[in-house]
Amino acid sequence: MSTMPVQLSTMKVACLTLGAVLALVGAARAETLADAIAMAYQTNPTLLAQRAALRGVDETYVQARAGYGPTASVQASVTTSNSSVLQITADGRPTYETQSSNATLILTQPLYTGGRVAGEVDAAQASVLAGRQALLSTEQSLLQTVIQAYVAVRHDQESLAIARDTVTLLQRQQAEIGARYKVGEITRTDVAQTQERVAAARSQAATAQANLNVSRAAYQQVVGQLPGELAPEPPLAKFLPKTVEDADTVAMAANPQLRQADYTERASAARIAAARAQTRPTFSLQGSASLSGSTYGLGTPFAGYGHELAASAVATLPLTTAGLTSSLIRQAIETNSVDRIGIETARRLVLFLVAQSWHRLAGLNESVAIDQAAADSAKVAFEGSRQEGKLGLRSSLDVLIAEQDLYTAQIALADARRDAYNAASDLMAAIGALKVEAFAPEAPRYAPERHFNRVSRPPLLTPWTPVVATIDRIAAPTGPEAAVPTARDK
Repeated sequence: MSTMPVQLSTMKVACLTLGAVLALVGAARAETLADAIAMAYQTNPTLLAQRAALRGVDETYVQARAGYGPTASVQASVTTSNSSVLQITADGRPTYETQSSNATLILTQPLYTGGRVAGEVDAAQASVLAGRQALLSTEQSLLQTVIQAYVAVRHDQESLAIARDTVTLLQRQQAEIGARYKVGEITRTDVAQTQERVAAARSQAATAQANLNVSRAAYQQVVGQLPGELAPEPPLAKFLPKTVEDADTVAMAANPQLRQADYTERASAARIAAARAQTRPTFSLQGSASLSGSTYGLGTPFAGYGHELAASAVATLPLTTAGLTSSLIRQAIETNSVDRIGIETARRLVLFLVAQSWHRLAGLNESVAIDQAAADSAKVAFEGSRQEGKLGLRSSLDVLIAEQDLYTAQIALADARRDAYNAASDLMAAIGALKVEAFAPEAPRYAPERHFNRVSRPPLLTPWTPVVATIDRIAAPTGPEAAVPTARDK
């Protein structure tokens, strides 16, 4: 008899311990915004495609720099011809056929291209940097989408919970109204009003469930998997500047769209120099080695062979291209004009995005505080109205109105919190601070400069290539300084 309380107490402790362990496991398994961003960063197809596109742009630098190096080619030919002149071979047999073969190795080393290759290299370098900024812009857009999807799921989960709680409260209210109706305290009208409000609450819950299903599907589309239990979003205040003027300053230096426009303009300016260089003389060295042989008559043995070695210095001065070069120069100038205008367009857009997100965030933060106070007051008013309704001091309609006010205030608060968080992430994107390391510093980072460094240093690069590159810039058409990729331009 005395062991029963001990056994019950032991079972109770075991159950409490198991419950605590399960709660900890559930908390440990909750997905965070960092988890969602890290997964999307590694698997999102749009981002993967942009990385592949940038690797393709890296190759344009390799192709442009190849203009400094030597080229080699082999030409081989076999010629068979019938002669109209009767020929007599050594053994006295006539033949009418001659067969000859030739193989030639040709080496060409440019010495000076008038600055054309230098301009193409500068343009390729700037294009690589513009491509990196385009990749950063794509990353920011992806992070914005992930954040919006994450916040939307949590918002819709909260909205569904509010709707379900409302249905539960109204069902209790409906039971109380039914009991009072049976004893004649209220009329049939009160019952009908309560039934209508319960039906409306169920409809709101169904709509909330449908919205949650849609937001979960949107989350899966961008992240790559359906969301589980989502942890609260981390605060973003530490990433935001203190004033709108500070935000403008940071955006002018770090916004990837603006920096991409700047590098794009550099690339097109370098192409102007490359186009103008086509009017300059060029110099190169050329060497060749050839081997030739001939046979006479069908079945006649090899009759002779020869070889030749030659070296030459070649200078080329273009005289006329029927207006083609002039047209290419004018076209490059107009393209650069478009890109220079594009910088101003990007600057104005960035300033607008900063101002828009800054003032929107300020208004939403104020709305959150106001809606929080309104929700707290609505909850107090509803509880008071319900108690007063039981005492006959409030009508059933008053209680239903108070409940509707509470539901509206809670939904408004949830909407304001969602919109404020999205506005904060939009401001981070506008100033160029919306980066993976801000949310998931442990996630593996994609480093575009690694691929560039690997392909831009081919093993067959000749030791005199830097010398040729220096010579090619002598008296070359003016252009922007070479935008060499650095660690800052990741």
